[in-house]
Amino acid sequence: MEPELITLRRVDFLTIGTIGPPGQRTFFLQAAQDALVVSLIIEKQQATAIAIAIGNVLAREHEIGAVVDSEEQGLILPVRPLFRVGRLNLGRDEERDLLVLMAEELTLEEDEKGSRVHIWATPAQMLALAREAVVAVASGRPICPLCHEIMSPEQKHVCVRGNGNKRDQ
Repeated sequence: MEPELITLRRVDFLTIGTIGPPGQRTFFLQAAQDALVVSLIIEKQQATAIAIAIGNVLAREHEIGAVVDSEEQGLILPVRPLFRVGRLNLGRDEERDLLVLMAEELTLEEDEKGSRVHIWATPAQMLALAREAVVAVASGRPICPLCHEIMSPEQKHVCVRGNGNKRDQ
């Protein structure tokens, strides 16, 4: 079976959101064009990488200051993921002033081709996506300010830099 390619030429909706409590969250990249809604499962690190890549591309073009603030968008429910993303790439069409986020399905075999989704959006939409990614990543479990390890909300943190003393956070 030939892998599927879905192309959203110019999205109406684009967001990164999570479902679940901190420590058990699933991250989603979601885009919509007209009635078509595409939801993809991504990793927390991929959300961070998206934010960094978009920031780098837009910073080179000195466009960050020109982008208008946007409100945070929630996921369109119910979320029905198409696939789990294995590889993400960001590209740019300077003639049309659009960026493209290319997502490829995670496959079991390295040489196996998975389904792909290409999401075309304006720089303003992509910058809003980067901001949402940062918010989603930051809203997880707190990080210990001493050892920089993730702290579990259910139990007190035993910090290696605190000589074994528990810290109430």
